[in-house]
Amino acid sequence: MAPIPRLRAYDGPALLSYGFRPFFLLAALQAGLTLLVWLPFVTGHLAVPTAFAPVDWHVHEMLFGYQAAAIGGFLLTAIPNWTGRLPVQGKPLLVLVLAWLAGRLAVSASALIGWRLAMGIDALFLLLLAGAAAREIVAGRNWRNLKVVVLIGLLLAANLAFHLEAALTGSADFARRFAIAVVLMLVMLIAGRIVPSFTRNWLAQRGKGRMPVPFGLYDKAVLAGSALALACWVAVPDAMAIGAVLMLAAGLHLVRLGRWAGHRTFRNPLLVILHVGYLFVPAGFALTGLAGLGYVAPGAGLHAWTAGAFATLTLAVMSRASLGHTGRPLVATGATQLCYGLVVIGAVARVCSATGHGPAALLHAAGLCWSLAFLVFATAYWRVLIGSRVAPKTASAAQQA
Repeated sequence: MAPIPRLRAYDGPALLSYGFRPFFLLAALQAGLTLLVWLPFVTGHLAVPTAFAPVDWHVHEMLFGYQAAAIGGFLLTAIPNWTGRLPVQGKPLLVLVLAWLAGRLAVSASALIGWRLAMGIDALFLLLLAGAAAREIVAGRNWRNLKVVVLIGLLLAANLAFHLEAALTGSADFARRFAIAVVLMLVMLIAGRIVPSFTRNWLAQRGKGRMPVPFGLYDKAVLAGSALALACWVAVPDAMAIGAVLMLAAGLHLVRLGRWAGHRTFRNPLLVILHVGYLFVPAGFALTGLAGLGYVAPGAGLHAWTAGAFATLTLAVMSRASLGHTGRPLVATGATQLCYGLVVIGAVARVCSATGHGPAALLHAAGLCWSLAFLVFATAYWRVLIGSRVAPKTASAAQQA
């Protein structure tokens, strides 16, 4: 995401001046704190007045709470660059923030207010986000990015399905897969644009060498094939033939990642983490395929995607965008690198624990590392997110230092 080209006159709190500010902070707090609540909730040491079962509450709040906030923050910051229009800020942005917060409260109190009312309140944020994104993209005639609006609409449908399925059957198995597949498509689409672009920009300043292959026909073919494979997996997750197709998709994504010249980025943590995060995408396809073939537990692949790809790439984008859009140098501080290390360790540990072969304590260790990654981010970046943009001279001096 390049810097936003222009702004309307705004004299309100800095937190509401750009979409990334409130939503990246809320996403980090939601991810870190919700997991700390879920661990005692699932073991019976804490009660949450939700109509969802503990596992469904955890999955829902990770996908439609934390992940939806991160997606919202990214889109509200990226769309003005795609369209050349002014960003959503001030009162309209506050409405979106309040809608997201209301959804979190409604879901966690759904046993008290009823699942139907909770579903209606919870659906409001994604509905408003899709509407805001569609309005800006259409007004800016940026037709190629309408696919993002379609995916947000599908995520909204998955959220409604989650509530309905959990209420009617007691478990949201189908909606869980549906939502993961939609978020994964968003991740693969956006990462395919930004990872090679950011990598190329940095490598171009460092002389000759292999450069990332830009988004092209191969990427479109991989995304189309992945969409088909995921649709089949959502419908029939245990079919052996689908397991083989998922394994094939894993290989295609490994090739895709290899085309981005990640091996040349080891001196830049802000770039390395993008490539490491995307590595969890083929890992998730491979493990989910092996689960379909009966070799590993299904949770291994799901957590490679969610705790691995979604979380790692989210932290990578949130840290980079927060620095770049507030005028700060694109340098990974010690706290930022600690976030990256913790989230990767937590994701790997969670995948291992999901195979069923690790010790029981591994689940808690994974959860603690993963939660700390986001809480460290919130602690390290809250001043960046709520404070004013750094003046150009200050940013330049910081870069020279």
